[in-house]
Amino acid sequence: MKRRNFIKNTALTTLGASLVTPLMSLADNNVVTHLESSDLSASSLKDEYNVHFIAVGDWGRNGEYDQTEVAKQMGIWAATNPHDFVVSVGDNFYPRGVVSEMDPLWHYSFENIYTAHSLQCDWYPVLGNHDYGSEPEVQVRYSKVSRRWCMPALYYAKEFKLGSKNEKLLMLMIDTDPMLHPDKKPQVDQQMLWIDEQLRNASADVKWKIIVGHHPYYTVGPRIKNYDTLTIREKLGPVLEEYKIDVYLSGHDHSLQHLKPEGYTHQFISGAGSELTPVSEGIPYSRFQASDHGFMYFAINNSKISVKAINATGKVIYQTELKK
Repeated sequence: MKRRNFIKNTALTTLGASLVTPLMSLADNNVVTHLESSDLSASSLKDEYNVHFIAVGDWGRNGEYDQTEVAKQMGIWAATNPHDFVVSVGDNFYPRGVVSEMDPLWHYSFENIYTAHSLQCDWYPVLGNHDYGSEPEVQVRYSKVSRRWCMPALYYAKEFKLGSKNEKLLMLMIDTDPMLHPDKKPQVDQQMLWIDEQLRNASADVKWKIIVGHHPYYTVGPRIKNYDTLTIREKLGPVLEEYKIDVYLSGHDHSLQHLKPEGYTHQFISGAGSELTPVSEGIPYSRFQASDHGFMYFAINNSKISVKAINATGKVIYQTELKK
């Protein structure tokens, strides 16, 4: 099986508002905010981190384009490393979303693909542009069908404990597709107000802030300067900087990327769950890019975030740490 694999920039560096150490080894959208325990994992594996999750995106292709192979490695990784939940960064169902809770794609692209016992955990999805090809609210309603599909609204918030103190991780799961459509301005204004309220009113105990959306605000994939990327940058860039968001996690470009543009926020793209798109090399704000099937793994405690990129053969092709 042939794969295009572009891997770059795993040298040791220290840049940005957070200290980063890359290592080469290897709805009406109601506010839904509640505190999750840090001992969610069914595994007895322990490490120095309190919260662990897999991030995968752009995957819903009936097992094709190596989706099945990525799913297998996700299951192996989750069984052999501490693991609490999965984040899906959108484009969950190609080509045009799902039409109902009984749509066969739920089985062909999700239930019958991510079958490992270790992946029968909570999944926290956001929507992508392909999910808007049908009724997006269907994916919210499926939360009442599947125990592991946990999408309470088109956008929502989660908090997780970090250790024995009161420190927390705050994650905002947002809906970026409406931001690209001027006719949806009232819907976008409502969501932007919600994002602002969540961040402005965040507890002083929040140590890390992560926003998850489908569309990136920077990329070194095919959409470096296209309308999607520039619009999301215009909408979210000021918010990311004002509230010192540590990580913006997305998909949309079908690759694995770590980018550090000017400002505070680190951009991670984990959109390599099935079909791939190419990446460009030599762009200054890129720390790492790979057009390789796979997923990302985040491990978080009160002082650092560890991020790994794992490909469809189970190899860790990139690793970095963000420190406070």
